[in-house]
Amino acid sequence: MRRTSRSTRVVVAGLVAVLAVLVGAAFAVAFTGHSGRHGSSGHHGSKSLSHHGSKSGGHGKAGKGLSVTSEPFGTFQGTSVDRYWLSNGRMKVAILTYGGIIQQLWAPDRRGRKANVTLGFADLAGYTDGFAQGYPANPDAPTPNSPYFGAIIGRYGNRIAKGTFSLGANTYTLDINNDPNSLHGGFLGFDKRVWDASPIEESDRVGVELTRTSVAGEGCVHVNPPNCTGYPGNLEVTVRYTLDRHNNLRMDYTATTDAPTVVNLTNHAYWNLMGEGTGTIYDHRLTLNADAFTPVDETLIPTGEIRPVAGTPFDFTTPHAIGERIRDNDEQLMFGRGYDHNWVLNQTSDPSDLFKAATLRDPASGRILNVLTTEPGIQFYSGNFLDGTLYGTSGHAYRQSDGLALETQHYPDSPNHANFPSTRLDPGQTYRTSTIYQFEASGHKFGHGHGHGHGHGR
Repeated sequence: MRRTSRSTRVVVAGLVAVLAVLVGAAFAVAFTGHSGRHGSSGHHGSKSLSHHGSKSGGHGKAGKGLSVTSEPFGTFQGTSVDRYWLSNGRMKVAILTYGGIIQQLWAPDRRGRKANVTLGFADLAGYTDGFAQGYPANPDAPTPNSPYFGAIIGRYGNRIAKGTFSLGANTYTLDINNDPNSLHGGFLGFDKRVWDASPIEESDRVGVELTRTSVAGEGCVHVNPPNCTGYPGNLEVTVRYTLDRHNNLRMDYTATTDAPTVVNLTNHAYWNLMGEGTGTIYDHRLTLNADAFTPVDETLIPTGEIRPVAGTPFDFTTPHAIGERIRDNDEQLMFGRGYDHNWVLNQTSDPSDLFKAATLRDPASGRILNVLTTEPGIQFYSGNFLDGTLYGTSGHAYRQSDGLALETQHYPDSPNHANFPSTRLDPGQTYRTSTIYQFEASGHKFGHGHGHGHGHGR
Protein backbone atom coordinates (compact mmCIF):
# COMPACT_ATOMS: atom_id res chain seq x y z
CA MET A 1 0.00 0.00 0.00
CA ARG A 2 1.44 3.36 -0.98
CA ARG A 3 1.77 5.81 1.94
CA THR A 4 0.60 9.40 1.57
CA SER A 5 2.48 12.30 3.00
CA ARG A 6 1.41 13.82 6.31
CA SER A 7 0.47 17.13 4.68
CA THR A 8 -1.73 15.32 2.18
CA ARG A 9 -3.45 13.40 4.96
CA VAL A 10 -4.15 16.63 6.88
CA VAL A 11 -5.73 18.27 3.83
CA VAL A 12 -7.90 15.22 3.13
CA ALA A 13 -8.99 15.02 6.77
CA GLY A 14 -9.95 18.68 6.70
CA LEU A 15 -12.00 18.28 3.54
CA VAL A 16 -13.81 15.26 5.01
CA ALA A 17 -14.66 17.19 8.17
CA VAL A 18 -16.08 20.14 6.17
CA LEU A 19 -18.08 17.77 3.98
CA ALA A 20 -19.51 16.01 7.06
CA VAL A 21 -20.70 19.33 8.51
CA LEU A 22 -22.33 20.35 5.24
CA VAL A 23 -24.07 16.98 4.79
CA GLY A 24 -25.28 17.00 8.39
CA ALA A 25 -26.76 20.47 8.03
CA ALA A 26 -28.47 19.55 4.77
CA PHE A 27 -29.92 16.40 6.33
CA ALA A 28 -31.29 18.35 9.31
CA VAL A 29 -33.10 20.82 7.06
CA ALA A 30 -34.43 18.09 4.78
CA PHE A 31 -35.60 15.99 7.72
CA THR A 32 -37.67 18.68 9.43
CA GLY A 33 -38.86 20.24 6.20
CA HIS A 34 -37.70 23.70 7.28
CA SER A 35 -34.66 25.52 8.55
CA GLY A 36 -36.15 26.40 11.93
CA ARG A 37 -36.74 30.03 11.01
CA HIS A 38 -40.42 30.05 11.86
CA GLY A 39 -40.46 31.68 15.27
CA SER A 40 -41.79 29.98 18.39
CA SER A 41 -43.15 26.97 16.53
CA GLY A 42 -39.66 26.07 15.28
CA HIS A 43 -36.85 24.47 17.27
CA HIS A 44 -35.63 27.47 19.30
CA GLY A 45 -34.98 26.52 22.89
CA SER A 46 -35.30 22.78 22.32
CA LYS A 47 -33.25 20.57 24.59
CA SER A 48 -32.07 17.02 24.14
CA LEU A 49 -33.42 14.94 26.97
CA SER A 50 -30.71 12.40 26.29
CA HIS A 51 -28.24 14.95 27.65
CA HIS A 52 -30.10 17.71 29.51
CA GLY A 53 -32.89 17.73 32.03
CA SER A 54 -34.01 14.14 31.61
CA LYS A 55 -36.92 13.58 33.98
CA SER A 56 -36.21 9.86 33.86
CA GLY A 57 -32.82 10.48 35.44
CA GLY A 58 -30.88 8.86 32.59
CA HIS A 59 -28.23 10.40 30.39
CA GLY A 60 -27.69 8.91 26.96
CA LYS A 61 -29.87 5.86 27.63
CA ALA A 62 -31.45 6.00 24.17
CA GLY A 63 -29.85 3.72 21.59
CA LYS A 64 -27.85 4.97 18.64
CA GLY A 65 -29.94 7.02 16.20
CA LEU A 66 -32.78 7.43 18.70
CA SER A 67 -33.53 10.72 20.44
CA VAL A 68 -36.23 12.47 22.44
CA THR A 69 -36.18 16.26 22.83
CA SER A 70 -38.56 18.85 24.21
CA GLU A 71 -39.24 22.52 23.68
CA PRO A 72 -41.78 25.09 24.93
CA PHE A 73 -44.90 25.32 22.79
CA GLY A 74 -46.85 28.03 24.59
CA THR A 75 -49.08 28.43 27.61
CA PHE A 76 -52.69 27.33 28.15
CA GLN A 77 -54.65 28.95 30.97
CA GLY A 78 -51.45 29.60 32.91
CA THR A 79 -49.97 26.13 32.37
CA SER A 80 -46.90 25.62 30.19
CA VAL A 81 -47.29 23.35 27.17
CA ASP A 82 -44.33 21.45 25.75
CA ARG A 83 -43.70 19.75 22.44
CA TYR A 84 -41.75 16.49 22.46
CA TRP A 85 -39.91 15.30 19.37
CA LEU A 86 -39.25 11.57 18.96
CA SER A 87 -36.78 10.59 16.24
CA ASN A 88 -35.17 7.41 14.93
CA GLY A 89 -33.18 9.05 12.13
CA ARG A 90 -35.73 8.12 9.44
CA MET A 91 -38.99 9.21 11.04
CA LYS A 92 -39.81 12.06 13.40
CA VAL A 93 -42.92 12.66 15.53
CA ALA A 94 -44.04 15.74 17.47
CA ILE A 95 -46.33 15.23 20.48
CA LEU A 96 -47.86 18.00 22.60
CA THR A 97 -48.56 17.85 26.31
CA TYR A 98 -51.79 19.68 25.50
CA GLY A 99 -54.28 16.97 24.58
CA GLY A 100 -51.49 14.43 24.00
CA ILE A 101 -51.72 15.60 20.41
CA ILE A 102 -49.67 14.09 17.58
CA GLN A 103 -48.93 17.45 15.98
CA GLN A 104 -46.57 16.33 13.20
CA LEU A 105 -45.29 13.03 11.84
CA TRP A 106 -42.60 13.05 9.17
CA ALA A 107 -42.28 9.76 7.26
CA PRO A 108 -40.28 8.80 4.14
CA ASP A 109 -41.79 7.90 0.78
CA ARG A 110 -40.44 5.21 -1.56
CA ARG A 111 -37.53 7.49 -2.51
CA GLY A 112 -36.74 8.42 1.07
CA ARG A 113 -38.26 11.90 0.79
CA LYS A 114 -39.98 12.93 4.02
CA ALA A 115 -43.33 14.65 4.44
CA ASN A 116 -45.58 15.49 7.35
CA VAL A 117 -48.45 13.03 6.91
CA THR A 118 -50.76 14.03 9.79
CA LEU A 119 -53.15 16.98 9.94
CA GLY A 120 -52.74 19.62 12.63
CA PHE A 121 -52.04 23.25 13.45
CA ALA A 122 -48.75 25.16 13.42
CA ASP A 123 -49.11 26.65 16.91
CA LEU A 124 -50.99 26.18 20.17
CA ALA A 125 -53.52 28.88 19.29
CA GLY A 126 -54.79 26.69 16.49
CA TYR A 127 -55.77 24.03 19.01
CA THR A 128 -57.15 26.36 21.70
CA ASP A 129 -59.05 28.92 19.62
CA GLY A 130 -62.44 29.38 21.23
CA PHE A 131 -61.40 29.47 24.87
CA ALA A 132 -60.65 33.19 24.57
CA GLN A 133 -64.25 33.68 23.38
CA GLY A 134 -65.64 31.96 26.47
CA TYR A 135 -65.89 28.32 25.39
CA PRO A 136 -67.69 26.25 26.62
CA ALA A 137 -69.96 28.61 28.60
CA ASN A 138 -70.50 30.85 25.55
CA PRO A 139 -72.57 28.88 23.00
CA ASP A 140 -71.39 31.23 20.23
CA ALA A 141 -67.70 30.51 20.83
CA PRO A 142 -66.05 28.16 18.32
CA THR A 143 -65.17 24.69 19.56
CA PRO A 144 -61.38 24.47 20.03
CA ASN A 145 -59.85 21.90 17.66
CA SER A 146 -63.31 20.79 16.59
CA PRO A 147 -61.93 17.96 14.38
CA TYR A 148 -59.89 16.63 17.37
CA PHE A 149 -56.71 16.61 15.24
CA GLY A 150 -54.18 14.14 16.67
CA ALA A 151 -55.61 14.13 20.19
CA ILE A 152 -56.04 11.56 22.94
CA ILE A 153 -59.79 10.99 23.29
CA GLY A 154 -61.45 10.19 26.62
CA ARG A 155 -63.01 9.35 28.87
CA TYR A 156 -65.19 7.81 26.24
CA GLY A 157 -64.14 7.91 22.60
CA ASN A 158 -67.03 8.26 20.16
CA ARG A 159 -70.70 8.81 21.01
CA ILE A 160 -72.96 7.94 23.92
CA ALA A 161 -76.64 8.20 23.00
CA LYS A 162 -78.41 11.20 24.52
CA GLY A 163 -75.51 11.55 26.95
CA THR A 164 -76.80 8.95 29.36
CA PHE A 165 -75.86 5.45 30.53
CA SER A 166 -76.40 3.21 33.54
CA LEU A 167 -74.12 1.12 35.72
CA GLY A 168 -76.16 -1.16 37.95
CA ALA A 169 -78.87 0.89 39.62
CA ASN A 170 -77.14 4.22 38.92
CA THR A 171 -77.82 6.41 35.90
CA TYR A 172 -75.27 8.98 34.75
CA THR A 173 -75.74 11.98 32.48
CA LEU A 174 -73.17 13.77 30.33
CA ASP A 175 -72.56 16.88 28.25
CA ILE A 176 -74.61 17.04 25.06
CA ASN A 177 -71.87 18.43 22.84
CA ASN A 178 -72.94 16.67 19.63
CA ASP A 179 -76.68 17.20 19.79
CA PRO A 180 -78.46 15.04 20.84
CA ASN A 181 -75.51 12.95 22.00
CA SER A 182 -72.30 13.16 24.00
CA LEU A 183 -69.12 12.91 21.90
CA HIS A 184 -65.50 12.18 22.84
CA GLY A 185 -65.87 12.84 26.56
CA GLY A 186 -67.90 16.06 26.40
CA PHE A 187 -67.06 19.73 26.10
CA LEU A 188 -63.78 19.34 28.02
CA GLY A 189 -62.49 15.88 27.16
CA PHE A 190 -58.96 14.56 27.46
CA ASP A 191 -58.12 16.39 24.22
CA LYS A 192 -58.51 19.79 25.96
CA ARG A 193 -56.34 19.10 29.02
CA VAL A 194 -52.65 19.60 29.71
CA TRP A 195 -50.99 16.31 30.67
CA ASP A 196 -47.96 15.73 32.87
CA ALA A 197 -45.06 14.38 30.82
CA SER A 198 -41.75 12.58 31.23
CA PRO A 199 -39.37 11.30 28.55
CA ILE A 200 -38.80 7.62 27.81
CA GLU A 201 -35.30 6.52 26.81
CA GLU A 202 -34.64 2.85 26.17
CA SER A 203 -32.07 1.02 24.10
CA ASP A 204 -34.55 0.21 21.32
CA ARG A 205 -37.10 3.04 21.59
CA VAL A 206 -37.74 6.57 22.78
CA GLY A 207 -40.95 8.24 23.79
CA VAL A 208 -42.96 10.31 26.18
CA GLU A 209 -45.21 9.17 29.02
CA LEU A 210 -48.30 11.29 29.65
CA THR A 211 -50.34 11.09 32.85
CA ARG A 212 -53.35 12.81 34.36
CA THR A 213 -56.12 12.26 36.88
CA SER A 214 -59.61 12.48 35.45
CA VAL A 215 -61.69 13.42 38.49
CA ALA A 216 -65.18 12.13 39.15
CA GLY A 217 -67.69 14.40 37.43
CA GLU A 218 -65.64 15.13 34.31
CA GLY A 219 -67.82 14.98 31.24
CA CYS A 220 -70.25 17.55 32.64
CA VAL A 221 -69.63 21.31 32.61
CA HIS A 222 -73.25 22.21 33.48
CA VAL A 223 -73.86 24.06 30.22
CA ASN A 224 -75.90 21.64 28.09
CA PRO A 225 -77.64 20.20 30.01
CA PRO A 226 -77.30 22.55 32.99
CA ASN A 227 -77.60 19.61 35.41
CA CYS A 228 -75.65 16.40 34.78
CA THR A 229 -73.48 13.98 36.72
CA GLY A 230 -70.48 13.42 34.50
CA TYR A 231 -68.50 10.18 34.62
CA PRO A 232 -68.23 8.36 37.94
CA GLY A 233 -64.94 7.55 39.65
CA ASN A 234 -61.53 9.18 39.77
CA LEU A 235 -59.58 7.74 36.83
CA GLU A 236 -55.77 7.57 36.85
CA VAL A 237 -54.66 7.53 33.21
CA THR A 238 -51.29 6.88 31.58
CA VAL A 239 -50.57 7.03 27.85
CA ARG A 240 -47.11 6.05 26.59
CA TYR A 241 -46.05 7.08 23.09
CA THR A 242 -42.91 5.26 21.90
CA LEU A 243 -41.03 5.23 18.59
CA ASP A 244 -38.68 2.37 17.71
CA ARG A 245 -36.06 1.93 14.99
CA HIS A 246 -38.55 0.33 12.60
CA ASN A 247 -40.95 3.28 12.23
CA ASN A 248 -43.48 1.91 14.71
CA LEU A 249 -45.24 4.60 16.73
CA ARG A 250 -46.81 2.73 19.62
CA MET A 251 -49.46 3.92 22.07
CA ASP A 252 -50.00 2.02 25.32
CA TYR A 253 -52.96 3.15 27.41
CA THR A 254 -53.60 2.14 31.04
CA ALA A 255 -56.15 3.35 33.58
CA THR A 256 -57.47 2.51 37.03
CA THR A 257 -60.53 3.76 38.88
CA ASP A 258 -61.80 4.04 42.45
CA ALA A 259 -65.46 3.53 41.44
CA PRO A 260 -67.25 1.64 38.63
CA THR A 261 -67.06 3.64 35.42
CA VAL A 262 -66.78 3.31 31.63
CA VAL A 263 -63.59 3.89 29.65
CA ASN A 264 -62.87 3.96 25.91
CA LEU A 265 -59.60 5.67 24.96
CA THR A 266 -58.24 6.27 21.47
CA ASN A 267 -56.20 8.65 19.34
CA HIS A 268 -57.81 10.89 16.73
CA ALA A 269 -54.94 11.45 14.28
CA TYR A 270 -55.88 12.30 10.69
CA TRP A 271 -53.70 10.92 7.90
CA ASN A 272 -52.86 11.99 4.39
CA LEU A 273 -49.97 9.87 3.17
CA MET A 274 -49.18 12.27 0.33
CA GLY A 275 -48.57 14.96 2.94
CA GLU A 276 -50.96 17.15 4.87
CA GLY A 277 -52.44 19.98 2.84
CA THR A 278 -51.82 18.26 -0.51
CA GLY A 279 -55.42 17.36 -1.37
CA THR A 280 -57.92 14.59 -0.73
CA ILE A 281 -57.39 11.01 0.37
CA TYR A 282 -59.84 9.62 -2.24
CA ASP A 283 -57.02 7.79 -4.10
CA HIS A 284 -55.68 6.15 -0.93
CA ARG A 285 -56.30 2.39 -0.84
CA LEU A 286 -57.77 1.09 2.41
CA THR A 287 -58.00 -2.46 3.70
CA LEU A 288 -59.89 -3.26 6.92
CA ASN A 289 -59.66 -6.60 8.69
CA ALA A 290 -63.39 -6.64 9.35
CA ASP A 291 -66.28 -8.71 8.01
CA ALA A 292 -68.96 -6.61 9.70
CA PHE A 293 -69.75 -3.08 10.86
CA THR A 294 -72.23 -1.40 13.20
CA PRO A 295 -74.83 0.59 11.23
CA VAL A 296 -76.05 3.84 12.74
CA ASP A 297 -79.17 5.99 12.92
CA GLU A 298 -79.38 9.53 11.59
CA THR A 299 -77.57 10.84 14.72
CA LEU A 300 -74.68 8.39 14.17
CA ILE A 301 -75.61 6.17 17.14
CA PRO A 302 -75.31 2.41 16.49
CA THR A 303 -78.64 0.65 16.12
CA GLY A 304 -77.24 -2.43 17.87
CA GLU A 305 -77.10 -4.49 14.69
CA ILE A 306 -73.87 -6.20 13.59
CA ARG A 307 -74.18 -6.13 9.79
CA PRO A 308 -71.98 -8.03 7.29
CA VAL A 309 -70.03 -5.76 4.95
CA ALA A 310 -70.27 -8.14 1.97
CA GLY A 311 -72.00 -6.54 -1.00
CA THR A 312 -71.94 -3.03 0.53
CA PRO A 313 -69.72 0.06 0.16
CA PHE A 314 -68.39 -0.88 3.61
CA ASP A 315 -66.52 -3.95 2.36
CA PHE A 316 -62.82 -3.15 2.67
CA THR A 317 -61.73 -6.75 3.20
CA THR A 318 -59.77 -6.22 -0.02
CA PRO A 319 -58.13 -2.89 -0.93
CA HIS A 320 -60.43 -0.19 -2.28
CA ALA A 321 -59.84 3.44 -3.16
CA ILE A 322 -61.64 5.53 -0.57
CA GLY A 323 -63.31 7.67 -3.24
CA GLU A 324 -64.49 4.65 -5.20
CA ARG A 325 -67.87 4.21 -3.45
CA ILE A 326 -68.08 7.13 -1.04
CA ARG A 327 -70.85 8.83 -3.06
CA ASP A 328 -72.94 5.69 -3.61
CA ASN A 329 -76.66 5.86 -2.97
CA ASP A 330 -76.49 4.21 0.45
CA GLU A 331 -78.42 5.28 3.54
CA GLN A 332 -75.47 4.70 5.85
CA LEU A 333 -73.21 6.89 3.71
CA MET A 334 -75.92 9.53 3.68
CA PHE A 335 -76.15 9.52 7.50
CA GLY A 336 -72.39 9.98 7.81
CA ARG A 337 -71.96 12.21 4.73
CA GLY A 338 -69.36 9.62 3.86
CA TYR A 339 -67.66 7.07 6.08
CA ASP A 340 -68.02 7.67 9.82
CA HIS A 341 -68.66 4.18 11.16
CA ASN A 342 -67.30 1.49 13.43
CA TRP A 343 -66.02 -1.74 11.89
CA VAL A 344 -66.14 -4.98 13.88
CA LEU A 345 -62.60 -6.27 13.66
CA ASN A 346 -61.66 -9.92 13.13
CA GLN A 347 -59.75 -10.29 16.38
CA THR A 348 -57.38 -13.13 17.16
CA SER A 349 -58.44 -15.83 19.63
CA ASP A 350 -56.44 -14.01 22.33
CA PRO A 351 -57.93 -10.52 22.76
CA SER A 352 -54.68 -9.32 24.34
CA ASP A 353 -52.72 -9.91 21.12
CA LEU A 354 -51.87 -7.12 18.74
CA PHE A 355 -53.18 -7.85 15.25
CA LYS A 356 -53.38 -5.94 11.99
CA ALA A 357 -56.64 -4.00 11.83
CA ALA A 358 -56.05 -1.78 8.79
CA THR A 359 -53.67 -0.97 5.96
CA LEU A 360 -53.71 2.40 4.23
CA ARG A 361 -51.62 2.89 1.08
CA ASP A 362 -50.97 5.92 -1.09
CA PRO A 363 -50.02 4.70 -4.59
CA ALA A 364 -48.41 8.00 -5.57
CA SER A 365 -45.87 8.28 -2.75
CA GLY A 366 -45.62 4.60 -1.88
CA ARG A 367 -46.23 5.35 1.81
CA ILE A 368 -48.09 2.69 3.75
CA LEU A 369 -49.67 2.89 7.19
CA ASN A 370 -50.49 -0.34 9.01
CA VAL A 371 -52.62 -0.10 12.14
CA LEU A 372 -52.16 -2.85 14.71
CA THR A 373 -54.29 -2.98 17.85
CA THR A 374 -55.72 -5.02 20.70
CA GLU A 375 -59.10 -3.29 20.31
CA PRO A 376 -62.29 -4.96 18.94
CA GLY A 377 -63.32 -2.05 16.70
CA ILE A 378 -62.02 0.72 14.47
CA GLN A 379 -63.79 3.92 13.46
CA PHE A 380 -63.00 4.93 9.90
CA TYR A 381 -63.85 8.60 9.45
CA SER A 382 -63.25 10.08 6.00
CA GLY A 383 -62.97 13.74 7.07
CA ASN A 384 -66.49 14.56 5.89
CA PHE A 385 -66.91 17.73 7.94
CA LEU A 386 -63.66 19.47 7.03
CA ASP A 387 -64.97 22.56 5.26
CA GLY A 388 -62.02 24.75 4.27
CA THR A 389 -62.21 27.06 7.29
CA LEU A 390 -59.21 25.54 9.10
CA TYR A 391 -55.60 26.05 7.99
CA GLY A 392 -53.00 23.44 8.84
CA THR A 393 -49.30 23.30 9.62
CA SER A 394 -48.41 23.87 5.95
CA GLY A 395 -50.67 26.95 5.74
CA HIS A 396 -53.15 25.21 3.43
CA ALA A 397 -56.89 24.97 4.03
CA TYR A 398 -58.30 21.59 5.00
CA ARG A 399 -61.30 20.72 2.85
CA GLN A 400 -63.63 17.72 2.82
CA SER A 401 -61.70 14.42 2.90
CA ASP A 402 -58.26 16.05 2.99
CA GLY A 403 -57.48 13.54 5.73
CA LEU A 404 -58.94 10.45 7.37
CA ALA A 405 -58.99 8.98 10.86
CA LEU A 406 -58.62 5.33 11.87
CA GLU A 407 -59.60 5.26 15.56
CA THR A 408 -59.06 1.95 17.34
CA GLN A 409 -61.75 1.53 19.98
CA HIS A 410 -64.53 -0.33 21.68
CA TYR A 411 -67.79 0.27 19.87
CA PRO A 412 -69.68 3.57 20.10
CA ASP A 413 -72.45 3.69 22.72
CA SER A 414 -71.34 0.35 24.16
CA PRO A 415 -72.70 1.14 27.66
CA ASN A 416 -76.21 1.12 26.14
CA HIS A 417 -75.82 -2.11 24.13
CA ALA A 418 -75.52 -5.37 26.07
CA ASN A 419 -74.44 -7.23 22.90
CA PHE A 420 -71.38 -4.98 22.42
CA PRO A 421 -68.03 -5.66 24.17
CA SER A 422 -68.13 -4.09 27.63
CA THR A 423 -66.36 -0.83 28.43
CA ARG A 424 -66.97 -1.09 32.17
CA LEU A 425 -63.99 -0.74 34.50
CA ASP A 426 -64.23 -1.58 38.20
CA PRO A 427 -61.91 -0.83 41.12
CA GLY A 428 -59.11 -3.37 41.28
CA GLN A 429 -59.05 -3.81 37.51
CA THR A 430 -56.62 -2.20 35.07
CA TYR A 431 -57.68 -0.94 31.67
CA ARG A 432 -54.99 -1.85 29.12
CA THR A 433 -54.98 -1.36 25.39
CA SER A 434 -52.30 -0.84 22.74
CA THR A 435 -52.22 0.45 19.18
CA ILE A 436 -49.31 0.77 16.74
CA TYR A 437 -49.06 3.06 13.73
CA GLN A 438 -46.53 1.22 11.54
CA PHE A 439 -45.07 3.14 8.59
CA GLU A 440 -43.55 1.62 5.47
CA ALA A 441 -42.90 2.64 1.89
CA SER A 442 -43.10 0.50 -1.24
CA GLY A 443 -39.75 -1.26 -1.51
CA HIS A 444 -38.75 -0.15 2.01
CA LYS A 445 -40.23 -1.95 4.99
CA PHE A 446 -39.25 -0.67 8.42
CA GLY A 447 -42.00 -2.17 10.60
CA HIS A 448 -40.64 -5.24 12.35
CA GLY A 449 -40.50 -6.55 15.87
CA HIS A 450 -43.62 -4.85 17.22
CA GLY A 451 -44.18 -7.62 19.75
CA HIS A 452 -47.40 -8.14 21.65
CA GLY A 453 -49.47 -5.92 23.86
CA HIS A 454 -52.05 -6.62 26.52
CA GLY A 455 -55.81 -6.42 26.43
CA HIS A 456 -58.18 -4.65 28.74
CA GLY A 457 -57.66 -6.95 31.71
CA ARG A 458 -61.30 -6.63 32.65
